[in-house]
Amino acid sequence: MNRTSLALRITVVCLAIAAVAVVVAGLVAARLIRTTGTDVLRQSLSAQADVVASQLDETGIGNRLSVGKVAEVVRGQGIDVVVRRPNGTLGGAGTEAAIAAARTGFTRSGTVSVEGEQYLVEVRTVGTKGAAFALVQATEIGEARGRTLVRDTVLALGAGLAVAAIAGLVLSRMLSRPLRRVASVASGMRSGRRDLRVPVEGPSEVADVAKSVNELADALQYSEARQREFLLSVSHELRTPLTAVTGFAEAIGDGVAEGEDARRAGQTIHREAERLERLVSDLLELARLGADEFRLDPARLDLAALVDECADVWRLRCARQDVTLVVERPPGEVPVIADPRRLRQVVDGLAENALRVTPAGAPIVFSLVAADGQARLAVRDGGPGLAPEDYAVAFERGVLNRRYRDSRPVGSGIGLALAHGLVTRMGGTLTAGPAPEGGAAFTVALRLG
Repeated sequence: MNRTSLALRITVVCLAIAAVAVVVAGLVAARLIRTTGTDVLRQSLSAQADVVASQLDETGIGNRLSVGKVAEVVRGQGIDVVVRRPNGTLGGAGTEAAIAAARTGFTRSGTVSVEGEQYLVEVRTVGTKGAAFALVQATEIGEARGRTLVRDTVLALGAGLAVAAIAGLVLSRMLSRPLRRVASVASGMRSGRRDLRVPVEGPSEVADVAKSVNELADALQYSEARQREFLLSVSHELRTPLTAVTGFAEAIGDGVAEGEDARRAGQTIHREAERLERLVSDLLELARLGADEFRLDPARLDLAALVDECADVWRLRCARQDVTLVVERPPGEVPVIADPRRLRQVVDGLAENALRVTPAGAPIVFSLVAADGQARLAVRDGGPGLAPEDYAVAFERGVLNRRYRDSRPVGSGIGLALAHGLVTRMGGTLTAGPAPEGGAAFTVALRLG
């Protein structure tokens, strides 16, 4: 589909606006020139007549020399001088048409018609004996001046139209140039490049577009880097149980493991297969979490009872590793609205993380508090804890796994991300911080129901 460019559109719009303005201005100017041209000519002729009246007297009108001097002065302006002597005879330096016009209009000043031509006549009386003179000017002189003025106006408006076209072209290029750069960078990003950025310049709207594209590029770069790191982390977690399964399976298949060794190999294969199953299940849950079809079944439940159920299970597991499980909760019910199965999944995941890093003799604490309209369940451990900078990224996939897998036991790298997503979908929050036992504390906050 062919689309006209922004530069062309801006230029056309500027030209269209300028053309409309020129046409309107031209029509208005022409009308004003036509309607006022004759009035201006009449006013000018009246002023000339007043000047001539101040220079002539009854004697001057009868003197051909005096009249000739006056006529010589005004002839350059297309004005004829006609005199009426005291005896009623006409004379002067006017043409026959001017004399005829003066004869017709000598009674008063105004516009007269002679043989189809319009003339302006300004009459002034001199003295008391009936002497007078008339200044006669054809209206076509005013019309000629009007046409000249119209022509000059049209030329000026045409020049304005040309300037508008140039301005529109310059403006369109100013706007389209940074947008073309944005399009070029976007095309490069589509091809896989993430190092391209757009200069933030130009009008504020264009600069905002450039800034948004740069922010998108930063977000893509960060997201893809996290994705690569996450895939590396998951690959590492998958490789370990797969290696164990492969090795023990080969030992059984080759007959190397027999009797009790074969039984232990089978148990190891089963255990590692379960680990793989949990990892794949977590991956699937995490992938579905952002989808609209991810199902939650919220219901009113007693969070205190759920904590007791979890404690019964985890107390035995903690005892096997010489870890003490402590439960701190208020008496009575702590009602919340949540999905019971998903909330139990979150608590079990947090407890498993805590037990993984808690050394023998140290405690794990389930702490439940109800206050300010919220229920807060914290899972605290006495392990090595986290660095202050870890709390902000604790729920990003694989971050803690990469940082600590060479120094302490770690999980798959997706458990905390999954727990955070589940709590968020249930309308709560999951935060990380230091624990008074020396390790880390992960706190689930839900609105009391």
